[in-house]
Amino acid sequence: MAQPPQHAETMEERLKARDNVPPPVPAYLPKAGSPLAVDKEAYEAIQSAPRVLAEEFTLPIRSGRAWEAPAGSIVRISTPEGPQVGDLNIWNRHNPRERFWASRTRQLHASHVTTHDRLWSTLPYMRPLATLLHDSLAWYGVDARGGRVHDLLGTRCDPYVNAVLDPGARYDFHCHSNLARAVLPWGLAEADVHDVLNVFQVTGLDERGRYFMSPCPARAGDCVEFLAEQDLLMALSTCPGGDLSAWGFGDDSQKDMVKCCRPLHVQVFRVEDPELLASLGWKPAQSSSYAGMHGIVSPIGEVEARGN
Repeated sequence: MAQPPQHAETMEERLKARDNVPPPVPAYLPKAGSPLAVDKEAYEAIQSAPRVLAEEFTLPIRSGRAWEAPAGSIVRISTPEGPQVGDLNIWNRHNPRERFWASRTRQLHASHVTTHDRLWSTLPYMRPLATLLHDSLAWYGVDARGGRVHDLLGTRCDPYVNAVLDPGARYDFHCHSNLARAVLPWGLAEADVHDVLNVFQVTGLDERGRYFMSPCPARAGDCVEFLAEQDLLMALSTCPGGDLSAWGFGDDSQKDMVKCCRPLHVQVFRVEDPELLASLGWKPAQSSSYAGMHGIVSPIGEVEARGN
């Protein structure tokens, strides 16, 4: 009679072996000249150069708005009255099929982004949409619970999951809804709204790998700045969760959360010297050079035609 296979080591030994391994190496590390890594001196020169204000507005609490940012412009999002989370979407202005790809950005950089990280677009374009020029919350780093700021782990709140978790809920001012309303004037629809960069939001994974959110650490005047790497359409929601210090579901939670909601402010600048960007070697991002057919040598119809 065959004997069952014997494990070569005990569970305790397996756990010990698991724990006695060197730190993992990131899957994507930039080499010299890689598009994953910007020329920091050039981007710092762009960030500090004199600029001219082209547009500005304040988003009221629990609302959304979209705007255009031409290639080479600088977009600043700030917290004028204190802590407030914002959900950001980005598209190519001329082709909304090219839009922000949160998961690939997370793979290429980190679960939370900061100065000199880039926000990448979807396939088949696979190029930077924007690059972070400045992050006033870069000091935050990693907190005692493993939380970091400017989140790519999660996504936007939406009325569908709210109705699942609270079947009686019919509240229409989630970030998904705010963004869906915001893009209507540009001819976009709900299906164009996509996974977000949660600006100013602190999140992480607990010891069991579960997503958590912590109160926003921003103070009045904190900001992030982006360089538009191509002509962009951007949309932002002032999250109905406010600073996330009273997050929850249901009517009672809505009443509590509104007390911790604040506006966000958006400014779009152009660099004063029109020759500066070119002098620093900057040019709008180019799409990926891959032009293959994913292993298809020739269309099936052509093969059949030759056979006949």
